[in-house]
Formats: sequence, structure tokens, C-alpha cells
Amino acid sequence: MSAYLRLRLTGARVFFTVCLAHRGSSLLVDEVDVLRQAVAAVRAAHPLEILAWVVLPDHMHAVWRLPEGDRAHGQRWGAIKSTFSRGVLRRHGWPKRKVDIDADGAIQPRRPGFSPAPDADHHADLPRMWTGRNAGLKPGLRRGKRELGIWQRRFWEHHIRDEASLAAHIRYCWGNPVKHGLVAWAMEWPHSSIHRDVRAGRVEAEWCGAVPEMEAGEP
Repeated sequence: MSAYLRLRLTGARVFFTVCLAHRGSSLLVDEVDVLRQAVAAVRAAHPLEILAWVVLPDHMHAVWRLPEGDRAHGQRWGAIKSTFSRGVLRRHGWPKRKVDIDADGAIQPRRPGFSPAPDADHHADLPRMWTGRNAGLKPGLRRGKRELGIWQRRFWEHHIRDEASLAAHIRYCWGNPVKHGLVAWAMEWPHSSIHRDVRAGRVEAEWCGAVPEMEAGEP
């Protein structure tokens, strides 16, 4: 088994890319209110400063600053992922109502009496998926362990070293919906921290600056 190492820095500013398992899904924007609730719940228990955040249909980028002495960003992401997944499933009637993930990554009610073949790619009749050592901190593609494949198992991170890099990564978040062709200019995308930053006077509402090219773990 390959080792997956993370830098042991505390109080760090970190850029993240977090993706759904299904390319082309729109689950994050379809259920963005559930995502907001998940983030708020995790922040209440484990504080973090959001320097930038943008939610796209099948992935999101964020820049966080953790408190000094704290390096537990992986645990926070695990909690956000699992809280979001539980919230989405509850909205669709789980656990009383069985559901599936369709080919587009959307949650669909299962027809009464229908059971997918044992080797089906996606299933959600999962009574054990939020229990045991794999719950919360390691959600994602573990169908063999009866976990729901909503999220990619890992996320991409980059530790920001200086103010220029911080500014570039924040601009990257602001401009990402434009980069993906979802809107013509950044303020048209509703699920972005650019709206907060415009209100705070950190950037002009007409901002259409160049989005930095960088290795950002894009799906």
C-alpha cells in the first residue's frame, strides 16, 4: 500500500480542490444549501477561516487558514464530506427509502423491489456506511466496504508560502467558474466567496482579471 503524506504545518494557509466521484455531476450546486449547513456545522465545532471558496457542479476550491497549532484540515474535510452526504441522503428519504446514484451522479429513489446486481458500479443500500473506522474521515470510493461513492476519496492540497501565492490562489477561486465556461464574469456565479469580498471592498464587482494558471488538482 502506498503512503500518502501531508505536511505537518500548523496555522497554515492551504488551497484545496475537492471533487465528487462522478465527473459531470451537478450534485454540489443542486444541494448547495446542504453543503453550506455541513460547512457551518464543522466550523462551529472546529474553527477555520475561509479566505476563499467556490462551489462548482462537481468540484470545489477553497483557501483556508487554520488556527495556530492546528493542522487537522483532513479531519475537517472528512467531516464536511460525511455531513453533506448524510444530509443529502436524508433529504431523499434515507434510511427509510432506498436510493441509488445514477450515471450522472444524481441521487435517485430506488424502485420498490429493485436491487442492483452485486457488481453494480453505484449503490446506496448502505446500513454500515457511516460506522466504523472508514466513516467520516475516509468517505468516498469504498463500495466494497458498503460506502456510498459520492466523493473522490482524497483531495488535492497546496500549502501557501507567501502573500503573492495567496492572492493568486484567491483569484483562482474567484475566476474558476469563468474558466469552466459556466458564466461570462465572476460575479455571475452565485456560489463563490467573491460576493463576500466585493461587499467587504476587497475586489471590485466588475473584476475580470486573469485567472492564474497553476497546478490546482483540477478534475
